[in-house]
Amino acid sequence: MFVLRNVGKLLFGSATQESLIELPQGQLYLVRPLSPKGYSELIFKDSAIRIRRTNQDFQYQLVVQRVFEEGEAELLADEEGEDAEIDALAGERDEKTFLLDESLHFRIEIREDGDETVLAWKDLSGDNGDLYEFVCDNVTSTEVKRFLRTAQECQYERKYRKPHTTASDEDLEQFEFPEEQPIPPASPIHSPTLTRSIDSIDDMFAKRTANISAKRGPAVEESLEEPLEGHQEDEVEAPQRARDPNAPPKPLEIYAAVSGELHLYDPQAGHFSQVEDSVIATVSEVGKWEYWLQIDAAGKSVLGTPVTAEFNPVFDFEHLSFIFNHWSEDGTGRSWLIRFKDQPTLEKFQEAVMQAIWEKLNETKWKKIQEKEREYVLDSFNDLAMEDAPEEEEEEEEEIDEEEDLGRYEEDEDEEQQERGDGDVNSQLAVGYKHDRSFVVRGSKIGVFTHTPDNHLKFSTNISKVTTPAGKLMNPKKVMLHMEDRDLIMQNEVDPNKLYRMDIEYGKVVDEWNVHDDIPVTTFTPENKFAQMTGEQTFLGISHNAVFRIDPRQAGNKIVDSELKQYVSKNDFSSVATTEKGYIAVASNKGDIRLFDRLGIRAKTQLPALGDPITGMDVSADGRWILGTTKNYILLVDAQQHGGKNEGKLGFEKPFAADSKPRPRRLALSPEHVAQFYHETGQPVSFTPAKFNTGEGAEETSIITASGPYIIEWNLKRVIRGQKTPYKIKRYEEKVMADDFKFGSDKNVIVALPNEVNMVAKQSLKMPTRESIIGDVRLLGSGRKSSGRIGNARSGQYKLGRDDIVESPY
Repeated sequence: MFVLRNVGKLLFGSATQESLIELPQGQLYLVRPLSPKGYSELIFKDSAIRIRRTNQDFQYQLVVQRVFEEGEAELLADEEGEDAEIDALAGERDEKTFLLDESLHFRIEIREDGDETVLAWKDLSGDNGDLYEFVCDNVTSTEVKRFLRTAQECQYERKYRKPHTTASDEDLEQFEFPEEQPIPPASPIHSPTLTRSIDSIDDMFAKRTANISAKRGPAVEESLEEPLEGHQEDEVEAPQRARDPNAPPKPLEIYAAVSGELHLYDPQAGHFSQVEDSVIATVSEVGKWEYWLQIDAAGKSVLGTPVTAEFNPVFDFEHLSFIFNHWSEDGTGRSWLIRFKDQPTLEKFQEAVMQAIWEKLNETKWKKIQEKEREYVLDSFNDLAMEDAPEEEEEEEEEIDEEEDLGRYEEDEDEEQQERGDGDVNSQLAVGYKHDRSFVVRGSKIGVFTHTPDNHLKFSTNISKVTTPAGKLMNPKKVMLHMEDRDLIMQNEVDPNKLYRMDIEYGKVVDEWNVHDDIPVTTFTPENKFAQMTGEQTFLGISHNAVFRIDPRQAGNKIVDSELKQYVSKNDFSSVATTEKGYIAVASNKGDIRLFDRLGIRAKTQLPALGDPITGMDVSADGRWILGTTKNYILLVDAQQHGGKNEGKLGFEKPFAADSKPRPRRLALSPEHVAQFYHETGQPVSFTPAKFNTGEGAEETSIITASGPYIIEWNLKRVIRGQKTPYKIKRYEEKVMADDFKFGSDKNVIVALPNEVNMVAKQSLKMPTRESIIGDVRLLGSGRKSSGRIGNARSGQYKLGRDDIVESPY
C-alpha cells in the first residue's frame, strides 16, 4: 500500500487545494537528450501526478508528488528529525510543482506497444531539449485522454482568463503542440552518447511526422518540413495573431513615415526576435484628437494600433529602437520593437509619436506650445542619465538577511475568521511618524497596528464604527495623521467641504470642520514634511483651482484668507506635497506641476504638462527631487538649477530660466514587463501614488509604488545613474491597495492588501524576470487559508479575522 506524505497541511493549513484530476502511480524522470550532463535522472521512483487549482482565478498547477510505502514516511520523519517535513518541502524532495502554462508544451504519448504511457513537458529552467517525463503505471487510454483534456482546458483559462466552457475543440487544439519532436525514452538501457541521442530523436521524429501526416493530411506534413529551431514558431505565429483584422483608418495628416526592422518580444526566451527585416512605420492623425500607428511590410498590413499613452512607448537611443505594447482583440498583450537605421530617423519618429500622444491628452495642437515646452515633453521619454550621475562608482548590492525578511503574527487564528462577509476591503494606509503605528481604513472601520522593534506588525486594536459627531456612519475617503500622531484628519466621501478630527487615543471623531461653503477639498497634506511629529495645528489643502491653509482654530470657515491662492481658470489640481522647509508642490490632472515657496502668491515655477493626470505627489525633504505619479509612469524631476544666475537654487525658491527647464525622468516598467504583468493579471499597469522613503535626517534612496498584485521599488541612485531596469518587484496573491515605507527606514515596506496587512523587507523584492513576475504560485495560492505560522512566517503578515476591525473596545 502506498500513501502520500502529508506535507500539504504544513503550508496550506487544514484546507487543501482542490485536485481536478489525478493519475495515481508512475515514475518521474528528468530527461536531457541533448545535454552532456547525462541522459536521464530518476526523480521519484513512486509518485502521483495531478492537476490542482490555486486560489488565483484561472491559475492551475501540475503537481508530481512522491508516494511512500506504508510506514516509510513515518520512518523517514523519525530519521530526519521533527523539522524534516518543512525542510523536505523547501527542498522539493517530495513534490515538484509547475505552473500549468502553454510554455510547458505539455503533451502525452502512448507507446506503440500500448504498455507505456508518457506525460512530458519542458524543463523551462534547464537546457535546450530538457524534459520532465512522467511514465504512468496501469492507466487506461480514457484516463489519459481525460487528463490531457483537463490540462488543455486549464491552459486555455490561463491564457484567455475566462472559463474553459467557452472554448471549442478548435480552441483547445492550440495546446496539442504537434510540431514538438517525439518524447524520447525516459530510461534507456544504456545512456547514449550525445550523437546517438540526436540521431535517435531524428529517427523518431521522422516516424512521428509520418503518423501525424497520415492523421491530419498534406498541409500538416508540409508545415512539419520547416526547420524547428528555438522559438521560430512563436516568431512566425505571434505577429499573425497580433495583426489587426480591420483596415487601418484613413489618415487626415501623416506626422511621420519611416523605415525600420520589426522585432517581437518572446517572453519565454526573454529577448526580441526579428519578424520583418523591412517595414514602414507611419504615425498619422485619423480623427479629432485620434491618432494611429500603422506598420506595413511588402505592401501588407502587419499591425495597427491607436497611439495612446497606454501603449507604453519607450525610446532607446543606445540601440536606435522604439518599443511599445500592442493589445490584440482577444486581450493578449505583446511587446514590439522597431529598430531604425540611424538617430535622425529615430528622432523624427519620436517627435511624431510624442506629438500624437500629447495632442490626444491635451486636445491642443503641438505647434501651439513653445519650443522649450516641446523639448521638456520629449526629454521625459528619452532614455537618458540625469544630472550629477556618477560615472564610475558602483553601488554595492545589499546582502539579503533571511532573518530580516520579517516575522509572523504570533497569535493563532481560527480558520473561520479568515472569511469575511461585510463586503469591505482595506482601502487606505496611514503610517505613523511620531509613534510606530500604522492605521488601515476598511469601510467605516479603522485597524491599528503596532510596529515591533524586530520589524513585525502586531495588531493593536480596532475602531469599529467611524461616525460623525452627530452619530452618522461615515467611510473615510482620505486620512492624514496629525498633531504628533494623536489625531487622524479625515474626509467623508459624501461631503467634500468638511473635514473631521478623530482623537486616536479616544477612538472617536470629536470635531467636524466646515472648511469653506464654496471651496471643496480635493486633498490635504501636512504644513511641512515632518509637521505631524510636532504640535503644528495648521495644514494645507487644495481644491480644483485653489491652494490654501486650513487652521482648525478659526471660528466658522477654516481657510485662512490671507494664505489662499485661487485661480480664475479651472486648473484641476489633483495632489500636493511639501518639503521639510514647507515648500509646496502642486500637480494637476492636466499633468503640470507648480512649485511655491509659500502660500498666497503665484508659483515660482510651473513645469509643463505632459498630459497624463497626476494622481499622487511626493517631494524629498530637501526639495531636490519631485515625484509625480500617473497611471502608467512616475515622473521624477530634479528641482535644483544647474546653471545661470540661480545656479544651486531650487525651483521652489527661484524660477527656472526659460531655456533651462529641468530634464524630467520618466520611470516606467519596461514594455516587455508590462506585457508580462498583463499576461499574469489581465490588468494594465496602474500605479499607486509613489513615495520616497523618509525620516528626519535620512537620505531618500528608494521609491515605492504598486500596480495590481505587484510591489515595485526603484533604486534612486540607479535611476540617476541611468541604469537599465533600476527596479525590483514582489508579487502578492491579491491587489495591493496601499503601500508606504516605515518611517525612518528604507528597508521595510508596509503593504495593505484587500484583507491583509504586511510588513515586508525590501530585500525580499527581486529583479523582474519571468519567474519573479509569475511568482511562486504554490505560495500565492496558499495564502488565503494559511494560519500565518508557517506559510507567512517571513512576510510579517497579519490576515484580518472576522472580529478584527469590527468590535470596538471604545
